[in-house]
Amino acid sequence: MTMSFRSLLRFHTALQLSLALESAEETLVGGQAVLEGVMMRSPHAWGIAIRKPDGELATHSEPLVKASEKSPWKGWPFIRGIVTLGSAMVLGFKALRYSADVAMENEKTASGEKLEMNNWIAALNIALSLGFFIFMYKFLPFAAARSARGWAPQTSNSAVFALLEGIVRLAIFLGFIWLTSRWSEIRRVYQYHGAEHKTVFAFEDRDPLTADSVQRYSTFHPRCGTSFLMTVMILSIAVYALVPVHGFWAGFALRLLLLPVISGGSYEIIRYAARKRSSLFALMTAPGLWLQRITTQPPDDTQVECAIVALNHAMEMEQQHGGELVIA
Repeated sequence: MTMSFRSLLRFHTALQLSLALESAEETLVGGQAVLEGVMMRSPHAWGIAIRKPDGELATHSEPLVKASEKSPWKGWPFIRGIVTLGSAMVLGFKALRYSADVAMENEKTASGEKLEMNNWIAALNIALSLGFFIFMYKFLPFAAARSARGWAPQTSNSAVFALLEGIVRLAIFLGFIWLTSRWSEIRRVYQYHGAEHKTVFAFEDRDPLTADSVQRYSTFHPRCGTSFLMTVMILSIAVYALVPVHGFWAGFALRLLLLPVISGGSYEIIRYAARKRSSLFALMTAPGLWLQRITTQPPDDTQVECAIVALNHAMEMEQQHGGELVIA
């Protein structure tokens, strides 16, 4: 049988937030908050730990193959951002689906059958997620800015148009983040997000991976997906300002075509800012760090334990299948 409506809604909401909850970098440790747990990824492996309804941990790990090792050109600047983002989204969905299945272990239908997410439900969620993203963050802001031309002729200027469109896009994104934070079950996902960040910080500082040690660190990390999305939206304003305002459908199509370029550029900015935190580019990531006050919340020790166990499983698999790990 398929999952309940509430479970489906929770999964779909977490899927919409997945880009804001993950960090992607081929040569560094990162991760993603999922439903009642954390997925951690190293260059050549990933591990996941989920808190089951009975309090025990469900764990899983698998090896990974770096895209740039199979095809060196995929490691070129800008291209690596698009490739890494795509790989992170695929892995993030896989981890989120695993967490949903674990979370539903004790859920049953009226006939006593165990609930599960079948492939049709998974495919439907992917399609809905893609459609939601395009409609909310591309179509709706563009349509709103176009509609303003009737009473604000100055928006015919491409820079003014891009600024108005960007403000609408940011308002939608911030509104969605704030609304989801009011749902207690998604707020717990944000706590696991904080646990993931704290654990990554402790690992990067080579501190012992214990709850007491990890809890001393901040929940705000510069390589967070929240910072990436904010950088995408800010960079979009600058890029679209350079593009003449076309007819409606031509302009909308152009925005879709420019998305990989903007994503690749944003990746490079985030990557550089994480290494040079006093640079000018780091200022572009500052809004994302501010927004992490919502998308990351202080975790309890049991949530930190999930992140630590997930990272340990990833690193065990890394030792078996990987090479040297670079710590920023």
